[in-house]
Amino acid sequence: MNANQLLWSRSRDALVSAVTGLGFSAELADLLARELGSPRAIDRMTGYVRQARPRTEEMLVDEMLAIKSEIDAWRERKESREAQERCTRRMYYGKAPDDE
Repeated sequence: MNANQLLWSRSRDALVSAVTGLGFSAELADLLARELGSPRAIDRMTGYVRQARPRTEEMLVDEMLAIKSEIDAWRERKESREAQERCTRRMYYGKAPDDE
């Protein structure tokens, strides 16, 4: 198992432990982990579960969707900044550095 797989596995296992500790199924925890898509997002979800101790599956799913939404918004902002930077370089230099 490589380092990345180990990181994913540890994050997923921590989430499964936190979710099952509240009486929910391991399958739900595994689904949440797969939907979140990264160890960092999974760790964030685990922190929420441990701190907020949600009482319903809906609360778990709502938080997972909120985390995904924030990540998507961050990616869009990052892509927008990168596109703006390329446009500014083209205007200033006459071509983008990737055009070389």
